[in-house]
Amino acid sequence: MYWRVQKGQRWEETKGSAAKPSFKKGILDRSIRGVVAYADSQPVGWCTFGPRIEFARLDRAPSFKCADANDVWSIPCFFVKRGFRGIGVGKSLLAAALRAMKEQGCKAAEGYPSKPGKDGQYVAAFSWTGTQSLFSKAGFRVVGNKDGGKQRVRLYF
Repeated sequence: MYWRVQKGQRWEETKGSAAKPSFKKGILDRSIRGVVAYADSQPVGWCTFGPRIEFARLDRAPSFKCADANDVWSIPCFFVKRGFRGIGVGKSLLAAALRAMKEQGCKAAEGYPSKPGKDGQYVAAFSWTGTQSLFSKAGFRVVGNKDGGKQRVRLYF
């Protein structure tokens, strides 16, 4: 829900249990799109996506601004349960999100990956937007904030 916070709202006041009713409403009325990964019958991962303009906070982040926001869909958030990280759950979530986006007529997908540290490792706590390697292996290319801690990457269908 972080990227859906509207101007004037404060994340500290809307996160956690306060966000659950809005999240549930969005899932039920289909205004929030996402894919879920399961191991057996247990949910182990989630990825949200949708038209970029539905993620109000993206345009308030200077490094993520773009001129064609109305024409792009975003993939701003992943969650993979501890114990299931590093085994391809994120890759499967991204692939499923891309399939769904194409089915819904999306022409360009955008992500906001974190960069690895100097040691080449990602810090899980900061990788909730996905990683450079996840997006690059799926064919995304950097289109903004090339040298920043978070980048803007795109894949055109």
